[in-house]
Amino acid sequence: MSHPSNTKNLCVVVCGAGPAPHVATLVSLAQADGWTVRLIATPAGLEMIDTAALEQQSGAPIRAHFQQAGTPRLRSSATADALIVAPATYNTINKLALGVNDTYALNVIAESIGYGTPVSILPFVNSALAARRPFERAVAALRDEGVQIIYGPGQWVAHPRGTGGQHLATFPWRAALAAVTPQ
Repeated sequence: MSHPSNTKNLCVVVCGAGPAPHVATLVSLAQADGWTVRLIATPAGLEMIDTAALEQQSGAPIRAHFQQAGTPRLRSSATADALIVAPATYNTINKLALGVNDTYALNVIAESIGYGTPVSILPFVNSALAARRPFERAVAALRDEGVQIIYGPGQWVAHPRGTGGQHLATFPWRAALAAVTPQ
């Protein structure tokens, strides 16, 4: 969705995978490119991030749950010009492709895809999980819906089981941002 102002609004969904504690890198890259960033975390992602530091960096509270009835509405994620899921887990990717909508984060991602908002997903999964047919089908299904999945030969690939920590420094945050940035 576009806005009359020159502000570009980016929603970043953080899942509970190895690179999650480093999502500030993506926030910095996006802000340097002129994006206003709002963060959403899955319940597992919320446990892995420095909420206070990210809220200070983004200037907005991090959402992880649906709002209670009667509470003041926060800015809607529906106003995002783009959405990035990074790091994305095996669980989130599979649930999203199947239409499972059991968390606030999944709801926001699903609606964004439905609105036609540019969405990029940057998985962080090991090769054993990535080799499973459900994951392969999920990636294909989401790509069929127009989602940019930063995954596969020549992009980001799954890491051998037990080696995720060795790949944190090369996690391609910039590629996820480039996938949703208008040219």
